[in-house]
Amino acid sequence: MKGYWIIFGGEIVDQAAQAEYGRLWEPIGEKYDAKFKVLNGGGLVEALNTKRVLIVEFASLEQAKACYNDPAYVQAKAFATQASRRELIILEGEL
Repeated sequence: MKGYWIIFGGEIVDQAAQAEYGRLWEPIGEKYDAKFKVLNGGGLVEALNTKRVLIVEFASLEQAKACYNDPAYVQAKAFATQASRRELIILEGEL
């Protein structure tokens, strides 16, 4: 089964940090063959602070966890959490 990150993101408050996260994410995503999908926020029917929902698909749950724990991602994550408030879950399944 595939692994997923599901990210519930708030409004982006630091565009420079978001841009740096995107720059750092690119080679990490390639390394783990991650498929990044941004969902239309219009589908949110019950949301307090969530403005964006993002899904990152991996070949397996193990790959999703390995990417999250990769030192390069740990560095990139600092920019993501500076750019906006977010919550991230990692799960296994077929979406």
